[in-house]
Amino acid sequence: MAATLADRAATLWTPLEAGKVRCTACARYCAIPDGSHGFCFVRKNEGGRLVLLTYGLASAIQVDPVEKKPLSHFHPGTRVYSIGTVGCNWRCLYCQNAEISQEHEIKGRTLSPQAAVAGARRYGCSGVTFTYNEPSIFAEYALDILREAHAAGLFANFVTNGYMTPEAVEAIGPHLDAVSVDFKGSGEPGFMRKYISAKGPEPIFDSAAGLKRRGVHVEITDLIVPQVGDSVDATRKLARYVVDTLGPATPFHLLRFHPDYKMLDLPETPIATLERLHAVAKAEGLEYVYLGNIWGHPLEHTYCPGCGAIAVRRYGFTIRSWNLDRENRCRACGHPIPIVGRPPPDYVAAFATPV
Repeated sequence: MAATLADRAATLWTPLEAGKVRCTACARYCAIPDGSHGFCFVRKNEGGRLVLLTYGLASAIQVDPVEKKPLSHFHPGTRVYSIGTVGCNWRCLYCQNAEISQEHEIKGRTLSPQAAVAGARRYGCSGVTFTYNEPSIFAEYALDILREAHAAGLFANFVTNGYMTPEAVEAIGPHLDAVSVDFKGSGEPGFMRKYISAKGPEPIFDSAAGLKRRGVHVEITDLIVPQVGDSVDATRKLARYVVDTLGPATPFHLLRFHPDYKMLDLPETPIATLERLHAVAKAEGLEYVYLGNIWGHPLEHTYCPGCGAIAVRRYGFTIRSWNLDRENRCRACGHPIPIVGRPPPDYVAAFATPV
C-alpha cells in the first residue's frame, strides 16, 4: 500500500517566512522554499510543510551479519535486516552506494514499518539496521520501524555519518540501541569539504556524544582514503576525541578504502598505512582498535586489555573462537570485555569454541 500524505508528513522541521521551511534532520539545516527539496533530494516543502518523499520506499533490503555494520561489540553473531532508501546529505566522491545515495528520482520497493519487521522475523534476524545511505534523512520512516521492531522484541541500530542536529538526536536517540558513526578521512575538515561537500566534523562529534549520553551503544569507524585522507595527525585527533568524550573502551574501526564512483584512480589503502594508524589510535589510549576490510588480518581480533590474549578471534564477519566466560570476561585473566550480548548458542556451536 502506498504511503499516505499523513505518513509522509515530516516532524523534523520548523516554519520560516514566505512559505519556506527549515529542515532540522541534518546539520545542513536546509531552508527550503515551497516546491523545492533539501540537499538530500528526499525532504520537500509542499505548501509550507515538509514531507518525506521516501516514506515507505526501500531502495535496498538485505540480511547481514551485525559485524558488517561494523558492530563488533553488540550482539555478536546475530543477523540484522538492513534497510536503505534513495538520497543522502553527503556527496562522497568514493561512495560505494552512489546508485542509491545520489539518486534524484524517488523510487524503491514499498515496505511499510510492519512489513519491515515481518521480514526481519521471517529471516531470523535479531534486529533492524538502517544503512546504505544516511538514515537521519528518512528519520520519520526509520522511527516508525524502530517502534515496531522494539514491540516485536528486536533491537535497532543506525549506520550513520553522524551529520545530525541536536533535534534529530533528541528524536532518534531514545529509540536506538546501537549506532555505528562513520567518519571519513578521520574527519579532517579539508578532506570533508573537498570529497564530501560537508563543512567539518563538529556535528558528528556532537551527535556521537549526544547518543552516548542517551545510553546508545556507540562504535566509531574511520574510512582511511590513501593519499588524500590518511593523515596521522587527523587520526590522532579523532582517537583523542573518542577517548576523552566517548571513553577508551569505545570500539574504533579503521576501514580500508577501495576505489569506487568518482575516485577510481586511487589504490586500495595500503595495509601498512592502516597498521601505522592502528598504532597511533592505540597510543592515544583506545583499547579496542580494529582493521576492517582486510579479512584474515590479526588486527580483526578482539584482544584483552588486561593480558593481551585473544578474547574473540574473528575472520571477516564471522567469529572463530569465543574466549569469554558467561559474564563476558577474559577466560585467561578475568578482565571484563565490554561486549553487549553473546553469540547465539547455535552460532557458537558452528563457528566457535563452545562456551
